[in-house]
Amino acid sequence: MSTDEPNFAPVAPPAPAPSERGTLFLVVGPSGAGKDSLIDGAKAGLMGDEHYVFPRRYITRPANAGGEDHIPLADDLFTTMLERGDMLLEWRAHNLRYGVPKAVAQHLERGRHVIVNVSRTVVDEARARLTPVKVLYITVDENILAERLKARGRESASDIKRRVQRAKEYLITGDDVVMIDNGTALDESIASFVAAIAPSPSK
Repeated sequence: MSTDEPNFAPVAPPAPAPSERGTLFLVVGPSGAGKDSLIDGAKAGLMGDEHYVFPRRYITRPANAGGEDHIPLADDLFTTMLERGDMLLEWRAHNLRYGVPKAVAQHLERGRHVIVNVSRTVVDEARARLTPVKVLYITVDENILAERLKARGRESASDIKRRVQRAKEYLITGDDVVMIDNGTALDESIASFVAAIAPSPSK
């Protein structure tokens, strides 16, 4: 397992002659569904396996703001990097800007599988440009979702209500979509997540 670093440090040496391009796993789902917990669990479970890459995202949010381990960028620097082609995918959400480092493309070309949390707004673009793609759609009961949003303390009561309503309308379909329920015990959800990205040879 490897992780991309800021300033585009050289990608790890090529894996031995891959027979095919790596798969881009897009992790999507409503805010509060527990996507980061599943990604962190899979990262720990696949530690040391260079076939899987979990890149850090660029976010216009301070490093000490809590949440995922990300690469913080000022808004103007984000714009500069986007304009010079340093991002493979980018989007806006909740007054923040997010980007996926372009180094991800090199990993895919070398046969490595990349797992990254993205907005549903970029799924169709990724499908068109970065095939093969699989969408890991994380779901959770709306009552559990509301409790998780309340517990993390970032949103007001009205914000939570809006996010839960939006989650009800959250829908992505297609043959490349794998649904994962994250309302069960976390270790069970992580096991389902890992099975979706790294199935055993018998599957």
